[in-house]
Amino acid sequence: MGFFTGFKVTFKQIFKPRVTISYPEKKHPKPERFHGRHVLNRYEDGMEKCIGCELCAGVCPAKCIYVRGADNDPNNPTSAGERFGYVYEINYLRCIHCDLCVEACPTEAITESKMFEFSFTNRQDAIYTRQELVVADDGHPKKMPWEDWREGDDLHTSAWMRATSPSGDASYEGVPSWSGELGYGVREPEKGQSVSETDSFEQLPPKGGSKN
Repeated sequence: MGFFTGFKVTFKQIFKPRVTISYPEKKHPKPERFHGRHVLNRYEDGMEKCIGCELCAGVCPAKCIYVRGADNDPNNPTSAGERFGYVYEINYLRCIHCDLCVEACPTEAITESKMFEFSFTNRQDAIYTRQELVVADDGHPKKMPWEDWREGDDLHTSAWMRATSPSGDASYEGVPSWSGELGYGVREPEKGQSVSETDSFEQLPPKGGSKN
């Protein structure tokens, strides 16, 4: 009986919906706030946003970011500030994609795309330099041979999503908070909790007691 009971369990699975997909030909859609490979952004005029302040390196818990700033050439500046990120490296053998570097950046220079699939053949490929991280002249991320980019992986990065509602203040709903981006212009702001919804939450009595 145990033999046939086992086959009964097996045959029952045949008629159930499939939960697996044909990876990598087909992939599950990624969430809007997915944290993947970083990019260094530029303004709409092509000027780099990074000012070499090193705040991203200072806040990184994995110590995977190395930045060194340098003064801009007055006649041919690289960034809009007095300095720019002359050296910028991220070691993806250590990065945990926590997004703290994005939160710390004062100029919206660094964001995380949705591309997370790497296939390194040597250690050096895992250490991305400024030349690889800064977006190309069309504003889109540079794509390395060992990366598997899919359509939409560069859209709606985690930084864009969180920055359109500063500190969770509902009065900023629908208001673009960031500067234009090379290749994208000014992106649509995130929709969030409305002021009226916030007011309704304030009317709720506290847990364990009445409002009076």
